[in-house]
Amino acid sequence: MASPRVRKIADRIQVIVAEMLERRIKDPRLGFVTVTEVRLTGDAQNATIYYTVLGEDADQQATAEALESAKGMLRSEVGKQLGMRHVPSLAFEFDGVPEIARHLDEVLAKAREADAAVAAAREGAQPAGEADPYKKPREAAPDLDEDVED
Repeated sequence: MASPRVRKIADRIQVIVAEMLERRIKDPRLGFVTVTEVRLTGDAQNATIYYTVLGEDADQQATAEALESAKGMLRSEVGKQLGMRHVPSLAFEFDGVPEIARHLDEVLAKAREADAAVAAAREGAQPAGEADPYKKPREAAPDLDEDVED
């Protein structure tokens, strides 16, 4: 787990980059970007910025190119606002978690539909075989030794 200082720097980098993308970066390739997380190495030398993009695959690719070209300006602004001697290098990674969550929601919806179909088929169904399928203990047979006389 990262130290509190590293976590605080990562949170601050996330805010700075998100504000820059919203207000100051005017690249037309930049789509509707959301910065989801920033992970900073323990020595605060490298920052990985995870983002999502609303749109198609082409929008995602264009946004990735725009972020790559704006990396220098973003890093200089992070350095100015953090006031650190060594500014971490920035790397952008597409965050696929929302798409995975959407896929899981679809799978769970299909499972709920299958469960509902099984429950509907079960209504009014009768078990195969006897009504009570469990074995009963045998009743004690009369003792044969008592009937035999010597």
